[in-house]
Amino acid sequence: MDVTPTAHRGPTRLTAETLRPWAREQLEIADQIIDNPGGGLLFATQTIGQVKAALQEFDEERWAPVVAILDRAEDAGVKRAFAEARRLVGEASAKLA
Repeated sequence: MDVTPTAHRGPTRLTAETLRPWAREQLEIADQIIDNPGGGLLFATQTIGQVKAALQEFDEERWAPVVAILDRAEDAGVKRAFAEARRLVGEASAKLA
């Protein structure tokens, strides 16, 4: 982890080069914790939501199919259909590759 000080504060803005790797990493985390007791579901659905928001902000039209899959993944997670949520997260992640 690079801890070199930067001239700005706050999160680094996503770029065309960093969006996909960042989104895939976030979805991997969500996949790993979605059924963990003690907040895993909450954190995972928040993470999925953050990925959706970033994709929409970056290029809503281009990423609409992936966002639709992530909407279904979020819904499946909330309904505790964890296998389906994981499958959908994997499908979305593959489309980001």
